[in-house]
Amino acid sequence: MLKRIRWSFFAVLAVGIGLYPVVYFLTNQKMGLLTSKSDDLLSAPLWNLGFYTHILLGGLALLVGWTQFSTKLRTRYLSVHRRIGKIYVIAVLLSALAAVYIGFFATGGFIPASGFICLGCIWFYTTLQAYRYIRQKDQRRHQIMMIYSYAACFGAVTLRLWLPVLTIVFNDFITGYRIVAWLCWVPNLAVAHFVWAKPLLRKTGNLLTTH
Repeated sequence: MLKRIRWSFFAVLAVGIGLYPVVYFLTNQKMGLLTSKSDDLLSAPLWNLGFYTHILLGGLALLVGWTQFSTKLRTRYLSVHRRIGKIYVIAVLLSALAAVYIGFFATGGFIPASGFICLGCIWFYTTLQAYRYIRQKDQRRHQIMMIYSYAACFGAVTLRLWLPVLTIVFNDFITGYRIVAWLCWVPNLAVAHFVWAKPLLRKTGNLLTTH
């Protein structure tokens, strides 16, 4: 029962934040992180392309990615699992590249910029490796890398949970944003490693072994 509640809560957060980018198209006013950006940046075509690519495809990845951890879906509807997996991989690779680009313009300077750029690189790498392993029919390593990939993806959720708290605690958005740029994903990867990936890793040996 408790496991079902946790899974439902996890799914609701993923779907809710996955749909959040739609809000940006329902208003003509600045909202969210856009309020912290300069008018010059907001009028830059390349930055806008990067920003909307990141949030739309990142939202899509978050929206569909959680279903890939359903054992029932994998065993009963393998073809659906594979199709969703392809959508997830394409969405992540494009969103992660866009995230690295817009990370250089992060509000708050070097600290949040480096945090978000690192997150984008890790998200890209783990997803690409997950795809590479499944192409090699190495399902166990594929599962491990997908765990890390979605833990990075779920940073979109934990960022929105932590940022209001940190802003209130420090009474300053910029300070909170500098912290959350790292806090939104480093603990996610740590939990993913010790709770889910490490038991699988013991069965497969060194994750970095090449084939």
